[in-house]
Amino acid sequence: MQIPHDTRRALDVVVALVNTAAEPDQPDGLADIGALRGFVHEHAISDVGELGARDLAGVRTVRATFAQVFAAPNARVAASLVNDLVATAGTTPQLTDHDGYHWHVHYFAPGASVGDHLAADGGMALAFIVVSGEQERLRRCEAPDCRRAFVDLSRNRSRRYCSSRTCGNRLHVAAYRARRKEAGAGASEQEEVVHRSEQQQGADHP
Repeated sequence: MQIPHDTRRALDVVVALVNTAAEPDQPDGLADIGALRGFVHEHAISDVGELGARDLAGVRTVRATFAQVFAAPNARVAASLVNDLVATAGTTPQLTDHDGYHWHVHYFAPGASVGDHLAADGGMALAFIVVSGEQERLRRCEAPDCRRAFVDLSRNRSRRYCSSRTCGNRLHVAAYRARRKEAGAGASEQEEVVHRSEQQQGADHP
């Protein structure tokens, strides 16, 4: 699947934001304004001014809507969520080449809050996925103890885990050990049957 660079980058931010949500074994990654500042810095979110409590609440609201898009049962539901998101953000496409980057499109309005910034750019990236008929690529990790979001960009849509190096390898190792254990138990049972047979034969032929 061919995705423009800017759209791919926006999708990466969407996924990162969704994955900050609190889980049973994971605290909220946006617990306070300091955490929001860290997120903005880590993902190089541009045109962000001083952050406050309203910004934190706004970004959390956008995060919840992004998560709903990942969970949407069909394209119509996903499209409705995205439409509401970008409309509320006051989406205003404009070309820019700020900070030495090549020309690209910003969808957020000048002076927009960080929440509207994320909603506009992330919403349009999700719109690209829906329009392309690729909504099923918006997935959650299938590992039993992991629900992290990811975008499956594999050619045949076969990716199952958020990371092949962590969840994927961990489950493959667990499955391998289970097979070894089962094979070992089967071999032990077979040896026990042979042993009993030999004992019976000895009893039958003193």
